[in-house]
Amino acid sequence: MTLNNRREKSLKTGRRVLEIEGAAVALFANSLNESFCDAVDLMLEAKGRVIVCGMGKSGHVARKIAATLASTGSPAQFVHPAEASHGDLGMVTADDVVLLLSNSGETAELADIISYSRRFAIPLIGVASDAESTLLRQSDIALVLPDAPEACSIGMAPTTSTTMTLALGDALAIALMEHRAFAEQNYRDFHPGGRLGAVLMSVSDLMYDIDDLPLVRVDTPMSETLLVITQKGFGVSGVVDENGQLLGIITDGDLRRHMDGLLDQQAANVMTVDPLTITAEQLASEALGRMNANKITALFVVDQDSDSPIGLIHMHDCLRAGLG
Repeated sequence: MTLNNRREKSLKTGRRVLEIEGAAVALFANSLNESFCDAVDLMLEAKGRVIVCGMGKSGHVARKIAATLASTGSPAQFVHPAEASHGDLGMVTADDVVLLLSNSGETAELADIISYSRRFAIPLIGVASDAESTLLRQSDIALVLPDAPEACSIGMAPTTSTTMTLALGDALAIALMEHRAFAEQNYRDFHPGGRLGAVLMSVSDLMYDIDDLPLVRVDTPMSETLLVITQKGFGVSGVVDENGQLLGIITDGDLRRHMDGLLDQQAANVMTVDPLTITAEQLASEALGRMNANKITALFVVDQDSDSPIGLIHMHDCLRAGLG
């Protein structure tokens, strides 16, 4: 087989697999019924966690579903069925809900956790492809995977079935997430590390508060204003009126433009009026974007109702946090 023929075959196979699995997920979406709603309600009402279990490939999917649930506001934990039979059943409480995955619904290693859930009246949600399987007959809520072929050429490797199960887990997690009104701020709280955590930081997470602000009144002599700029160390000073509203800002550029007779002037004569500002609720990435676009290094943070300065965000702190 030539290299071109091999590559053509690979592309054809890849497209076939994606089409098969995509069609199966679409079929699953159309077959979703009230049992899905019952499962969501059961998880919402649980006082404890969602215990997600599965064996083999279903176990790998179960780990991912547990992680997705936990990161979107629904406390969850993966429990390995085989380990459960050797003491880990103690992790499962009467306040929990068990979500048990098995394509066949007859996986032997699931027997103990099924029995345990029945014995202690722990709600059980089963996911399998056979509505008459042991798992689904024993479950309080049965979620049946539609009859769809596996994507592999021999029709045996878990491919389509695991994709549908994974998609079901995402559907459950997002439904729960929306019912809990889980927002960006909540998501960031659960993802403080790495690039994602940085992107979702708000201005309030990085800003300096009111006590650190370089602020002067409009009638402040420039000799005093220079001292404020130097002492605070941000390279800028905000200029406020008698009501505390931000009227302008004095930067290095303003100082250079007014160099002649600078010390004989007041802050109002040197400031740039109507400076760019941002609110504490906005994303820090948006603040960085404004600073980059306007070639400035700091933004005053203002109260969105009064326009009074309440903080300051500096480009260097955005970069140290992983933005940019």
